[in-house]
Amino acid sequence: MARSKTLTCALALSTALAAQPALAGGWKTVADVGRAGLVAAAFGGAAVQEDWNGVLQAGYSVGLTAGATYGLKELFPEERPNGEGDDSFPSGHTSISFASAAFIHQRYGWQYGLPAYAVAATVGVARVESDHHHWYDVVAGAALGTATAFLFSTKMDENVQLFPWGDSNGGGLAMNVKF
Repeated sequence: MARSKTLTCALALSTALAAQPALAGGWKTVADVGRAGLVAAAFGGAAVQEDWNGVLQAGYSVGLTAGATYGLKELFPEERPNGEGDDSFPSGHTSISFASAAFIHQRYGWQYGLPAYAVAATVGVARVESDHHHWYDVVAGAALGTATAFLFSTKMDENVQLFPWGDSNGGGLAMNVKF
């Protein structure tokens, strides 16, 4: 019960914060606040529940999404619609937002994932409306963030914990199971 209240409050807060600038017509601010709200909901929701495995999974999902996004921006320079730089593809705001939303969905279920995806989609629309991205930059960012989160996130189960690990000699996945 505490988990549902925590996640519901976090998602409601991020949605409300993202909606406020939209009423004033500030699409750039909508994207900034929406992205920040989703990241806060992903990490904060897990931390408040003391779901430290979830915090790690959110970190992997969001961190690897950010790294891949900025790597792709370097590999495929494309001018922004507003002419302010050549780092349009893919949309970083959108990829991070969808990584956070997909993590929430995968970890805690569709009841929390659906509103999170709605906020993430709003972030994508805001990036196009503010002339910071083309529609295909946003679609690519959404696909990248979602795919990364689906690779690194698992459903929460207090009896089963997965711990990804890595070092200079390799990596793997450790599992702790309570009977």
